[in-house]
Amino acid sequence: MTLENLLGLSLEAVQADALSIRRLLEAAGRSLNDARLPTISSEGRFDMAYKAIMQAANAALQANGYRTLTSKPGHHQTMIQSLPRTIGLEPTTMVLLDTLRKQRNVIDYSGDVVSASMAAEAVKQAELLLARVECWLRENKAHLSV
Repeated sequence: MTLENLLGLSLEAVQADALSIRRLLEAAGRSLNDARLPTISSEGRFDMAYKAIMQAANAALQANGYRTLTSKPGHHQTMIQSLPRTIGLEPTTMVLLDTLRKQRNVIDYSGDVVSASMAAEAVKQAELLLARVECWLRENKAHLSV
């Protein structure tokens, strides 16, 4: 399935805008910095890392001329699962990021405890994704790059 096939279902077309993309990437960087703070709980670190992942994925999607329909359920899933098409992310990495999304949902609705190692993995994946999106933008959409 292509991103175009998702128009009207879970995506809408947008004009790629360098300022919006820069804001998303800067926000992802701030979220990632917060996720690295050792003084906050593992849950807080996990949440901030997950937020950075969503912001980076959103920037990648918008750089390709799409935005999720947040009025429809599953927009986080769409952002993550579109990464192989937006930036050429390996499917195995996308599955790992989607696993973090699923864990976040379980944690949010069950109150499960987030281990330090789970928080560290979320931070690591957020760092890798943010770097990957920034690199992809420089190489493929330099006019939108920060």
